[in-house]
Amino acid sequence: MADTSDFRNGLIIKFKNDLYSIVEFQHVKPGKGGAFVRTTLKNLKTGRVLDNTFRSGESIEEVRVERRKYQYLYRDTAGLVLMDNETYEQFTVPVDMFGDGQRFLKESEAVELLLDDKDQIVTVEIPIFVKLKVTQTEPGFRGDTATNVMKPATLETGAEIQVPLFVDEGELLKIDTRTGEYVERVKN
Repeated sequence: MADTSDFRNGLIIKFKNDLYSIVEFQHVKPGKGGAFVRTTLKNLKTGRVLDNTFRSGESIEEVRVERRKYQYLYRDTAGLVLMDNETYEQFTVPVDMFGDGQRFLKESEAVELLLDDKDQIVTVEIPIFVKLKVTQTEPGFRGDTATNVMKPATLETGAEIQVPLFVDEGELLKIDTRTGEYVERVKN
């Protein structure tokens, strides 16, 4: 059993029957009363962030997790099929574990899984930025650039996003998978 003196950023603990990662912590010793540790915790399943205060020396349950890289192969009716890069073992992970960012995954993209000591999937982490080609969009017209006007575009994964008017079909774009927004054009 660990206690609050073992806190560090990135430590994964079991709190309120769920797994949380410590995003930030601060040890506070007020002039009056006992010391405490103020923390910012992120739920690994939902991504929700909460603030919590622990008494100094309070025991916590630390969870050991392993981070492994896998390769996304294809979408199946049961979920997304991943392959272990070392053993070439394939398995299916439910789509809901990937969140909304899964619509930006293309075949052979690398993903990371956090696995607990029983080899159960704790969470799935996809790349923050991906480079995708525009397969369909309307042409932009000269003179429409006075304001920040956006138009819909379909990417090679089938996802539809809003892009600036100057983006044309066949161009490679950098996309933020957390927000689903266009970041910039990428030179080939």
